Amino acid sequence: MLQIQKDGRFSPVAAQASKARVLIAVMLFVTVVINYMDRANLSIALPAIADEMDLSTAQQGLLLSAFGWTYAALQIPGGWLVDRIPPRVLYPACLILWSAATVFMGIVGGFLALIALRLLVGVFEAPAYPINNRVATTWYPERERATVIGFYTSGQFIGLALLTPFLAWLQAVLSWHWVFIVTGVIGIIWGVVWYAFYREPSDSRANEAEIELIRDGGGLVDLEQGQQPERPAVTRNDVATVLGRQKLWGIYLGQFCLTSTLWFFLTWFPTYLVDYRGMDYIESGFLVSLPFIAALVGVLFSGVFSDFLLRRGASLGVARKGPIIVGLLLTVAMLGANFTDSTALVIVLLSVAFFGNGLASITWSLVSALAPKRLLGLTGGMFNFIGNLSSIATPIVIGLLVTDQSFAPGFVYMTVVTALGIASYIFLVGKVERVKG
Repeated sequence: MLQIQKDGRFSPVAAQASKARVLIAVMLFVTVVINYMDRANLSIALPAIADEMDLSTAQQGLLLSAFGWTYAALQIPGGWLVDRIPPRVLYPACLILWSAATVFMGIVGGFLALIALRLLVGVFEAPAYPINNRVATTWYPERERATVIGFYTSGQFIGLALLTPFLAWLQAVLSWHWVFIVTGVIGIIWGVVWYAFYREPSDSRANEAEIELIRDGGGLVDLEQGQQPERPAVTRNDVATVLGRQKLWGIYLGQFCLTSTLWFFLTWFPTYLVDYRGMDYIESGFLVSLPFIAALVGVLFSGVFSDFLLRRGASLGVARKGPIIVGLLLTVAMLGANFTDSTALVIVLLSVAFFGNGLASITWSLVSALAPKRLLGLTGGMFNFIGNLSSIATPIVIGLLVTDQSFAPGFVYMTVVTALGIASYIFLVGKVERVKG
């Protein structure tokens, strides 16, 4: 079939765009599954570790927070690395190193050794989500980006929903040591796979039609090539830009509040079921998976619905912020756990809350939409740094607030934080448009 060009000549109709970006979405998804499996494995093993080492709730909170200290502290350096080292090299290096530290958590005993190794896991996982955002911004047009972010973000819930019962069974049958050994080995293998198969759009199997589709839709397909000649150091003005804009602070603070709920489920939730609801390891492993399934449904629906709204003419602010705010409102349902003795009702309430957390988990789409083009990594690093201060605060604060008899103060704390997150997205973010800088 022929078409007429502008100069009057005939030429073949442009080839149909290939679908190479589908493989990239799947690779991001698998990586996020492994990423969160290595964050949550400690919470699964913690009741057994606490019994073996006779740990207090304060000590348990300290151990659960160790990951967050280095993970949060290194978000900005991690973002700096993302702007300079290609994802094909940086991601597998991080994967293999954090997975090796995870393996050693199952080999080396002792409370202090576990803390030290957990700190190392946080160090090497720090660039992970800025890399995800860098890949999504490079490989996908704006109208597909929320769907893709929702899809790979769902990996954190699908992996935990499916793997938590298996890891709980593994601990019950063998010991808590094998929880770390198995998850670490899986990560090392996947690091090799990522290096073998990931490429930038221009170096991949994507045809010119797909690359143009991404480029015309706002995907930064030429980002790597544009940065190759010179990669300037981060200046004070760059830092001032990412720290001096109200819109960016709105998503930073909102992310802290959103991820506080996530970190409750990643840290204290299994212990809550075992120690405060009297369940055994295998039963708690199954029930822990139910809120993760609810969150999975929420995040998948959120990304698709957000892009649907955008295609139907809704503003970027309505399409992106709407699901986030509604999701945070639903998260408040966890407070109901303080007013019932029914374990079944508690699981329902926490599933509704975590569905809301999943619904709100397309926040990286706002980073893609708001961040200055040349500071994607730095903005993403700052966003993840402030957001993941919750990985420090949540385990420690809950560990200090709860008593041996009552977990109620922990749910009150989570509700207050969620309310602050709603206010942040409503009053600070404002109109969704890219910040200049």
